[in-house]
Amino acid sequence: MVRKADVLFVTALAIAAATPARAADRQTIDLAPGRLGEAAITLGRQTGASIGMSDQSLAGIATPAVRGHMSAEAALKRLLKGSDASIRRIDERTFRIVRASPPARPAPRHPTGAASVPPPPPPAEIVVTASKRDLPLPRYAGMVDLVDASLFDGGEAAGGTAALLSRVASLSSTHAGAGRNKLFIRAMADSGVAGPTQATTGQYLGDMRLNYAAPDPDLRLYDMRGVEVLEGPQGTLYGAGSLGGIVRVIPNAPNLGEAGGQMSTGLSATQHGDPGGDLSAVLNLPILPEKIALRVVGYGVQEGGYIDDRARDRRDVNRTRIYGTRAALRVVPDEDWTIDVSGLYQRIDGRDAQYATRGAGRLTRDSSVAQPYHSDYLLLNARVERQWGDLRFVSSTGYVRDILSESYDATQPGGPPALFRQRNKVEIFSTENRLVRDLDNGLGWILGASYLESTSDIHRSLTSYGIMESQHQIIPGVPMLGRGMAATTTGVRNRIKEATIFAEASFEPVEGLIATLGGRLTNSRLSGEANDPISTLAAADIAYAEAQADRSETIFLPSASLLTDAIPGVTLYARFQQGFRPGGLAMDDQRIERFRNDRVSTLEAGFRKGVPGRDPVAISANLAYTDWRDIQADVTDRIGLPTTANVGNGRIYTIEGRIVLRPMPKITLDASMIYNDSRLDQPAQFLRMLSYDGRRLSLPNVADLSGRLAVDYRTPVNGLLSLHLSASARYVGKSRLGVGPILGREQGDYVDTALSASLTRGPAELSLSLANLLDSNGNRFSLGTPFDLRTDYYTPLRPRTVRIGLDFAF
Repeated sequence: MVRKADVLFVTALAIAAATPARAADRQTIDLAPGRLGEAAITLGRQTGASIGMSDQSLAGIATPAVRGHMSAEAALKRLLKGSDASIRRIDERTFRIVRASPPARPAPRHPTGAASVPPPPPPAEIVVTASKRDLPLPRYAGMVDLVDASLFDGGEAAGGTAALLSRVASLSSTHAGAGRNKLFIRAMADSGVAGPTQATTGQYLGDMRLNYAAPDPDLRLYDMRGVEVLEGPQGTLYGAGSLGGIVRVIPNAPNLGEAGGQMSTGLSATQHGDPGGDLSAVLNLPILPEKIALRVVGYGVQEGGYIDDRARDRRDVNRTRIYGTRAALRVVPDEDWTIDVSGLYQRIDGRDAQYATRGAGRLTRDSSVAQPYHSDYLLLNARVERQWGDLRFVSSTGYVRDILSESYDATQPGGPPALFRQRNKVEIFSTENRLVRDLDNGLGWILGASYLESTSDIHRSLTSYGIMESQHQIIPGVPMLGRGMAATTTGVRNRIKEATIFAEASFEPVEGLIATLGGRLTNSRLSGEANDPISTLAAADIAYAEAQADRSETIFLPSASLLTDAIPGVTLYARFQQGFRPGGLAMDDQRIERFRNDRVSTLEAGFRKGVPGRDPVAISANLAYTDWRDIQADVTDRIGLPTTANVGNGRIYTIEGRIVLRPMPKITLDASMIYNDSRLDQPAQFLRMLSYDGRRLSLPNVADLSGRLAVDYRTPVNGLLSLHLSASARYVGKSRLGVGPILGREQGDYVDTALSASLTRGPAELSLSLANLLDSNGNRFSLGTPFDLRTDYYTPLRPRTVRIGLDFAF
C-alpha cells in the first residue's frame, strides 16, 4: 500500500538546508523507486528546487529510480517519463507538475491483463499511513497487515468486516450479527457479551474514530483504497480503546481531475436458505476541475436467512438488510491546502437472531418470540491539511451517532413469552490536531493534541405477552405487566471527556539503528448515572455509585522501539507499548456498580523480510508478551443480564508468522498463523468463588490457534480478457464464550473455505464466488439469549453460498 495520496498531492516543496544550488545546475541525484509525491520531496531537498502539484492523484504515480549527475528539470523528466503528467517551469528554481492529458476512464478492480497494455511501472513504496507519520513498511517497528482493497470483489465488499476476518489471521470477532459484533486483535478479548465497556480494538475511517463504547459498526467496504491492521497496543498515537490494536479503513478520495464511477451488482443463493443480493454505485464528479470534487457511494445488501424456528413455524428467520451512503467533498484552494468534508449513514435491520440449538437439529431452534435488532449509524467529519515541504499539519474533527437496538428472548420455563430489549445510543465528538515532520528513511517526529467526548446511554425494558397482570418476575423489581406492555428496567449512562497531548520521535543514534520514543498524557473526566432506576433501588445506593463514577484521572502511556535493517533486506525490531480503557458504571444484579480502568503493557520482537505481493519471498514473524491488569469484561449477572466487571489480571503470549511466495508473476501463495496462550492468572474474588480453587482460566473468544492458506492466480486469456482465480481456507481453533464457568462453553474449531473466479474485459468484470465450500456447520459463537445459559446454543457458519456478480466502471 502506498502513502496516502491526500497527504502528498498538495505540494512537494523542499528547500535545501545549506546554501541552495540553482535547480538548473547539474547535481548528484539519487532517487529510489517509489511514488511521485515522495520522489518530488526528495528531489527538492537534493537540488533546492521548489516542486508543486496541481492534482492529488498525480502523487500516487509510481516512479523509477533516478540516479546520476543532472539538473532538477532533467530528473523530473525521467520521473515522469511514460506517465500521464508533465512539468511546467515557473522559473529556474520552481516547477509545477500538471496532468499532461485527460486521464483514462477508471479501470475495473482487477487489471485487464491485455497483451497490448504496456508493462506496469515499478512498484511504489509500501507505506504504513496508520502510523500517522507515513512510515515506509521496512521502517515500521511492529506487526501490520496491509489489505489492498483491489483484492476485494463486489461480494467481499458487500460482506463488510467479514472480508477482513477471512484475510487477517490475527483478527477475530464475535458473531451476534452485523452491527453488533466485537472485534479482537491477537488475544485481547474481554467477552462476547455486549455491555457498556469500551472496545479493545480501535476502528477508524481515515482519521475519524468509528466507535467507542459500542460494537463494530460493520461498514460495507465499497470504494475503499485499503485497510491497515496494526497489531498490539497503540496507546501513544490512538489513546484509549486500542489495547489489541487498530483497524483503519481508508476510503478513496475524490478525484479532482475526472468524472467517472463504477457500478456493482450480485445475486447469491444460500444452501438451506433464502437468496440474497447486493447493489452499489460510485460516482466521482469534479465540480471545479483541479479545485473541487464530489464523490458519492450508495449501496444496498440483503443477506438471506437460513435459520428455522420450529416453535413459531418460521423458516429462514435471520435475514439481514443493510443499506447506506457515503459522500466526500474535497476542496484544494491552492497547492498547500486540502480540505475534506465527508459523511456516511448506514442502517442494518436484522429480522431475527443468528443462533441455532444443537438439540433442535441443524440450523434450527425453538424460540417463543422474534428477536430483531437494528443498527443506525451516522458519521460526519471535516479534515484540513497544510503542508510545508516535509512539515505537515493535519486537523480532523467529527461527530458519530450510533444507535444499536437489540432484543433477547426472556421466556422462562412454564412462563408466558417475554422479550427483553436494550437500546444503546452512543455519541462521540472528537478532534485531533497534529504536526508531523517526515524525514528520510522513517525518521521524523509527530506532536499532537486531541479532545474527545463520548456518551453511552443504555435503556432497557421487559415485555411480557401473557394475559395475567400478576406473573412470576423474571428480573427482580421489574413488574410483569402482560398483554405486550413494556416495563422499564434500570439502565446506565456513562460520559467521558478526554484531553490529550501526545508525541513520538524517531532518530538514528548509530548508523542502521532507529530508536523511537513516544508518550501520551491523557486527562479523563468520567461520570455516570442510572437511567430509569427501578423502585426497589435505594436512592442512597444510586447516589453513592454515581459519586464513585464522577472522577478525574490522568494517565501517561509510554512507548519505545528499536529497529535495524543492517542485514540487507531484513528488518529486526523490538517494541514496548501500553494501552488503557477508562472505567464507568454498569448494572449488576439490579445494583449500580463501578468498574475500574484496565491497562495493558506489551513487549514484542519480530522480523520482516520482503514485501508481500511484490517480492518473490516475503516473511514476517512476531513474538509478544502482554500483561493485562484489572481486565474489564462484559459478563452476565445472576439474572442473565449483560454487565461489566473487573475480572482480575491476566497474561498473554502470542506467536505469529506469515509467508507470501511469488514463484512466478501470475501466482501468489499466502500462509499465516497465530498462536495465543492467554490466561486469567489472578482472577477476581467473585470468579474464584465460582471456579475450582487455584484453577487458571482462559481469556475468552479468541482461538488458541488460527491460520490461513490462500492462493491467487492472474493471467491474460487473450488480447481482451484476463482471468483471476483465488482460493482460501481459514482454520479457527477452539475458544470459550466468556470468563468463568457460567460462560465457559466451548466454540470454534472449524475450517472456513472460499473459491472465486472472475473474467475482466475492459471496464467490465464478471465474477463467480463460492463461500463455505465444505458446507461446514462449525460453531462461531456460543451465545443465544443470556436469559437461558443452559441450552446448547451455537451460531453456525453461513451454509454454502454461491454468488454471481457483475462490475462495470465508467
